[in-house]
Amino acid sequence: MARLVTAWALIADALPIYPLYALLFASHGVSRGGISVLFAIWSAVSILVEVPTGALADRYSRRNCLVASGVLQAAGYACWLELADFTGYAIGFALWGLGGSLASGALQALLYDGLAAAGAEDHYARIFGRVTAAGLLGQIPAAVAATVLFAIGSYQLVIVVTVGLCLVAAAVATQLPEARRGVAADGADELGFLASLRDGLAVVRLRPGARAALLAVAVLTGIDTLEEYFPLLADDWGVRIDLIPLALLGIPLVGAAGAALAGASARLGRPIVVAALLGIAGLLLGAAGLLREPIGLVAVAAFYGLYRLSLVVVDARLQLHVDSSTRATVSSIAGLGAEVSVFGVYAAWALGGPLLIAVLIVVLSFAMPWLLGMSPRKPDTG
Repeated sequence: MARLVTAWALIADALPIYPLYALLFASHGVSRGGISVLFAIWSAVSILVEVPTGALADRYSRRNCLVASGVLQAAGYACWLELADFTGYAIGFALWGLGGSLASGALQALLYDGLAAAGAEDHYARIFGRVTAAGLLGQIPAAVAATVLFAIGSYQLVIVVTVGLCLVAAAVATQLPEARRGVAADGADELGFLASLRDGLAVVRLRPGARAALLAVAVLTGIDTLEEYFPLLADDWGVRIDLIPLALLGIPLVGAAGAALAGASARLGRPIVVAALLGIAGLLLGAAGLLREPIGLVAVAAFYGLYRLSLVVVDARLQLHVDSSTRATVSSIAGLGAEVSVFGVYAAWALGGPLLIAVLIVVLSFAMPWLLGMSPRKPDTG
């Protein structure tokens, strides 16, 4: 199972349209303001459907949600090919937001419960770290493919290949094994959709440990939006524009290494270790912001590696607080929190750039022992 999930993550994130879609919109006459509106549509759809799609995964099938995710994203990119205007791009983003939300939560739930069924849930952090690393590494062939495909057939060929890869990811998802679901809080073998949603919200409301861990996951996940600013940092710090892709190549590589190493850190089982790692990450980002030189990208890469390691460990902590029957719902609630926290990151960046973000990360590190320190109850895994 672990190999199939890792393969799915690698394919799903190795899409050549990723480095180019903003340029695609601009080349078809969409203004910068219009592009911002498209991003807002994408975020709004994700926020609206994040929790309901998690409940859907708990009620029906996590595997089928991953399959539908690939199909919907393929349809969204196909809209960009057939309707190359603002309306087509908006429809594509709406489908992308819906598809991405179907995978959010369902992936963690499918993986954790599959491991639990084999008595191997203690390996979740290690396996999920490997899956996260595969997704980050997928950015490298995606960048190379985007360059080659664009040279051969412009945006049209890039989109066609992207659609094909989404469908390949959906096909891989059909082969993922799905463990039998655990029982609901009321003893029923299966939850209805509304009951899944209700019980997932109840877990967050009634279990302080789950609520604190969910908050930690949500805030940490939102920090990942900093990745969008890395090219701007490189430009501001004097890296030539044509060299920026190469200069940034080490960041996802170090991030993948950090995620892959998360299993060993999770076994330490000490929230103070996560706090220390996150605090060091914030200091590295702050040092890079003060230096404002190309060499500062090395510190940014180190920050990203420690950040990714911390995120995987914290996600594993959340899973320990959650029952099998509501796992995808609770994970999706964390995803909703992440979507909201992204706006806080945007605001902090506008007010103080990387230095303010670094300060906030260090402050967050001091809260980690409290957020992760509550002993999790052993969840029902079916």
